[in-house]
Amino acid sequence: MEELNILYEDNHIIVVLKPQNIPSCEDESKDKDLLSMVKDYIKVKYNKPGNVYVGLVHRLDRPTGGVMVFAKSSKAAARLSEQMKTGDFEKRYYAVLAGVPKEEKATLTHYMKKNAVNNMVYVCPPTVEGAKFAELEYTVIEQHGDISLADIKLHTGRSHQIRVQMNAIGTPVYGDMRYGGEKAKKGKLALWAYYLAFSHPISKERMVFRVEPPKDENPWTLFDTEKSVTIIKPNY
Repeated sequence: MEELNILYEDNHIIVVLKPQNIPSCEDESKDKDLLSMVKDYIKVKYNKPGNVYVGLVHRLDRPTGGVMVFAKSSKAAARLSEQMKTGDFEKRYYAVLAGVPKEEKATLTHYMKKNAVNNMVYVCPPTVEGAKFAELEYTVIEQHGDISLADIKLHTGRSHQIRVQMNAIGTPVYGDMRYGGEKAKKGKLALWAYYLAFSHPISKERMVFRVEPPKDENPWTLFDTEKSVTIIKPNY
């Protein structure tokens, strides 16, 4: 069984580091996915017979790595899902961008629609049937030649959201040939979910996790992510 990188675990939740290029849950590829790995781990560790319950609270795109939390009970899953609706569940990402945005700091709002046939998401007018509102805020924190490092906070959780919205302003995520084409530069997608904060579903204690992107891989080697951003903690 492939080793899980577990950051935290108790009776209610398990927080793990998702490797890049592993699906969050089962998809059409039928490749090994993180949800199944967590279920297998719990089944073996606690010698549980039959099906093991693990709640998928949120997802990361297959090529995106970083911090994820899974629920070990339906009550925990429901409470974490509610936090996502109220904004108490905070996700932040690092993205290396091909290019430098015109504004150093901005909030992006778009309407987007997914094409199920090719699994691509497109920016569209709000009047299009099935269009979903998408919002994020970014801050450019470092620049190296014609690429830049941005700290991104999601306000909505749409499929491929960061990749589509950053490409919409002319600065696709590094390595994102799917949306950015040749401008995105060839390489592994430089998008990393480095920060996750939420209130524990049972104890209500504020849980904060931060994991740096792989320092030995391009283009992360060009940036010092450890000192690049100061996160303002909410008062709970």
